[in-house]
Amino acid sequence: MDLLIVNAGSSSLKLRVLAPDDEVKDERAISDWDGSADALSELEAEAVVHRVMHGGSRFGGAVIVDDEVEAAIEELVPLAPLHQPHALSLIRASRRDDRPVVACFDTSYHRTIPDAAATYALPLEWRARFGLRKFGFHGLSHEYVARTVSARRIVSCHLGAGASLCAIDGGRSVDTTMGFTPLDGLVMATRSGSVDPGLLLWLQTNGGLTAEELGDALEHRSGLRGLTDKIGDLAEIVEASDQAANRLAYDVYIHRLTGEIARMVAALGGLDALVFTGGVGEHSAPVRAATCRALAWLGLVLDAKSNETAEPVITAPDSPVTAYVLPAREDLAMAAQARRLLE
Repeated sequence: MDLLIVNAGSSSLKLRVLAPDDEVKDERAISDWDGSADALSELEAEAVVHRVMHGGSRFGGAVIVDDEVEAAIEELVPLAPLHQPHALSLIRASRRDDRPVVACFDTSYHRTIPDAAATYALPLEWRARFGLRKFGFHGLSHEYVARTVSARRIVSCHLGAGASLCAIDGGRSVDTTMGFTPLDGLVMATRSGSVDPGLLLWLQTNGGLTAEELGDALEHRSGLRGLTDKIGDLAEIVEASDQAANRLAYDVYIHRLTGEIARMVAALGGLDALVFTGGVGEHSAPVRAATCRALAWLGLVLDAKSNETAEPVITAPDSPVTAYVLPAREDLAMAAQARRLLE
């Protein structure tokens, strides 16, 4: 069965047709996507598989989309406002055809996180009433890492415009940096990552900012863009690192990244493999080098030449911990889930 894999980002759309052996038969990538679903009808496949950012507590794996599932996905839009609406509009367009439509969720891989890591220290009444817990995201990418790298204790670094880490123990997610929403954790292109909640309360009570203003700033005007006041692209920041604001942004990014990796290692009780994936993880040799050098105390011995050419392994042969560069292939994780469901 040929599958049309649909991966909608906040402003981009990636489409890929996979044959039964996962060979890529056709693909399209639209960087400045306007929300149109026209490209879906241009690619032939027997089923359509969509990446959905948030599955909440309900969806623990891939599902065939019906009216009830579609409504449940819509209810989760406020928790992932940059991505969920786009996925929902494409799902609705796909359902107008006769082909089966499957939804795969970025949160489902993290359902194995233990309660100690997933529970917020908030009032029990709130947790019960609102279903508050760490959900985690980028699960499809982290799942692909777990399936591909043969090591027991892995920290998977999905570094792109959105970024998260996952502690993987024997193939299972045991902790991750994103939380109830995709705003938590690492510094991202335009998203803040973790911020002192008291600071946000102060901005409302003393700064006079509304919840809407805070939400817009945290999603769209923070992260690297907020640190530089203009640039949200890490490659541009590295290229112009002689500018003070860019240097600070880079240093903050690396500081948060290496600190959070150490926290993931603590959840694992040690480290066998560190995996870089996503646009930054795959293409930024300076970020990989700075990260590995800051974590040399874990046993990482960087091979500078291999890192510069982005070889699959970028550590020395005698390194106690192996660092990998792995292309992000959420499409393969999605295809595996969909085929199990449809067959």
